[in-house]
Amino acid sequence: MSVLSIDCGTQSLRAIVFSERGEILAAEKIEFEPYYSLNTGWAEQSPELYWETLAKAVKNLKDKSPSVFKDVQAMSLTTQRSTIVVVDENGNPLRDAFVWLDEREAEGKPKLYPHEVFAFWLIKKLPTAHMAYRRSKANYMKQKESEIWKKVHKYLFLSGYLNYKLTGDFVDSTASQVGYVPFDYKSKEWIKSLYHYKWRLFGIEREKLPRLVEPTQILGYVTKQASEFTGLKEGLPVIASGADKQCETLGIGCFSPNVGSISLGTTATIQTTTSKYVEVIPFIPPYPSIIPESYNPEIGVFREYWLVSWFKKEFAHSEAREAEELNTFPEQILDKYLQKIPAGSDGLIIYPAWTPGPEKPFSRGAVIGFSDKHTRMHLYRAIIEGINYALLEGKEAIEKKTGTKIERIGLSGGGSKSKEVCQITANMMGVPVYKVQTNETSALGAAISAYVGIGVYKDFERAVQSMVHINEEFLPDVNEHEIYMNYYSKVYKKIWGRINKLSFVLNHLRKYSEQ
Repeated sequence: MSVLSIDCGTQSLRAIVFSERGEILAAEKIEFEPYYSLNTGWAEQSPELYWETLAKAVKNLKDKSPSVFKDVQAMSLTTQRSTIVVVDENGNPLRDAFVWLDEREAEGKPKLYPHEVFAFWLIKKLPTAHMAYRRSKANYMKQKESEIWKKVHKYLFLSGYLNYKLTGDFVDSTASQVGYVPFDYKSKEWIKSLYHYKWRLFGIEREKLPRLVEPTQILGYVTKQASEFTGLKEGLPVIASGADKQCETLGIGCFSPNVGSISLGTTATIQTTTSKYVEVIPFIPPYPSIIPESYNPEIGVFREYWLVSWFKKEFAHSEAREAEELNTFPEQILDKYLQKIPAGSDGLIIYPAWTPGPEKPFSRGAVIGFSDKHTRMHLYRAIIEGINYALLEGKEAIEKKTGTKIERIGLSGGGSKSKEVCQITANMMGVPVYKVQTNETSALGAAISAYVGIGVYKDFERAVQSMVHINEEFLPDVNEHEIYMNYYSKVYKKIWGRINKLSFVLNHLRKYSEQ
């Protein structure tokens, strides 16, 4: 017996078969361009590309490992978060997907009733409401693409779209609802009262949203049409799991607030799991956990390991060629240079706010401390350290809100392939960090949900005990931690207070120059 996990990320899709012990029995990975951009800040991708890539990965898996593929008893799907697909009544996309990196916004402010405006002002919630209104792609479409909006039958996240292609039903997991939609994060369902302000805030009618089910429940079964297109067995049950970060947190065995989950992916995040509903950033909800009656409070640092990709593209051509010749990844070649640069990068600090976030809507990145002694490898280490400074800030914020110290941290994502990056992370966080038996923790989390769903394991605790195995641990260097904490407290934490006004001005100057 085995289960198939589909993990559709920002830059690649993976089809992986897991045993009930968490072993990878077969795997196929297909890379694709993360998005195309017709204008500054736009990010789109064809929904059909995701579906066709899924089919190609599954067919390759079936061709290369037929005996393994034959034993698959169920499947589960996890995807990148907040990518939007709108479809007509026949399930056909009406436009290309808004990839989560897309920065387009609606204009104006939400329509709020007088008593709501006063209540929002009283609790200082109004700026957050305005931001949410602008960032809703439904509101953007109503203003800029009204003819397309009139034809919209369903407004889906990428997970919901791929679930539809697999099962023929507009259905999605509650643990995949991460974005600007009228979702009740406390009760994990669409907001019941149609008079609630969030329906007007996000601009989506109830009938345009999919049916929701809890993780481990059956979303549906692979249809004949999907079977013919992908090679999947007709009638194969599709089990609900959750979005990629939630699956990663489950896949490293994070069950409580004293364990952290750091994902070093295109967006770097730190999460934990708690039974309490806590808003680490005021009015920004914790995301629904795959684990029942639990939440995943999170701080995200947008596009952060994109910075590593940027560095490799712009400055590491020779290392990329060497890695290709040695059949390895460039980070492994760069590791040996990281070891030669001291903690703190000789005073070079990167503030990694390259993409605006909810609490810093006009943020810009910054690099400070340059001198004639710095090399491109100092810049590389400063990128790694800058991302971790931001995650350390997130760790402190989560600890303050949950009232629990994070005592150990599991690492996931592409960045965790580098042992040097893992050690730097331990040194900066000041707690042990660990890796499990695979870097494919998002797919592993989906597989865990599938095994619980088909009854192989009674609950998540037993599934994780059997399927998640720590195989490497990195202990913090006390001396380097002290160096980092000095840079962090005396320099890094003061940067935003010094540059936020300049970031605001730069943002407006850029927009003015583009007109």
